[in-house]
Amino acid sequence: MSTLLTRTSDDNVVVYFTDARIIDESRIESLAQEMGALITDTEIKKLILNFQNVGFMSSAMLGKLISFGKKCKTGNISLRLCGINENIGQVFKLMKLDKVFKIDKDEASALKNSGKKGFFG
Repeated sequence: MSTLLTRTSDDNVVVYFTDARIIDESRIESLAQEMGALITDTEIKKLILNFQNVGFMSSAMLGKLISFGKKCKTGNISLRLCGINENIGQVFKLMKLDKVFKIDKDEASALKNSGKKGFFG
C-alpha cells in the first residue's frame, strides 16, 4: 500500500505523506523505500516533501530523512521540506536539522524557493 502521494508542479515533484503519525517501523521502512524509488526511478531534480498531514514522527523517521537527504545530495536533487508542524519543528531545531534541510512554512513558499540551494540540495 502506497504511503506517499505525489504531484508535479512545473519542474518540482511534491510528495505528501498520508499518515498523521509516522511511528510504526514497518511503515517507516515502506516510506523509505518509496522515497528511494522516487529518486532512483525518475529524473527528478527538484523535490519537496510536504508534511502538512503529519502530526508526529519518530526518531527512526528522522534518521530516514537524513539518509534520504544525503541520497538527494549525491543525486544532485534539490530537496525542500514544508508544512512541518510546531512540535516536529521543535525537534528539528533541537537536532539542528533546520540547519541541514531547507524548510519552508508551506508548499507555496517551498515552490517559490525550490531553486535555492541548501546542504542537501
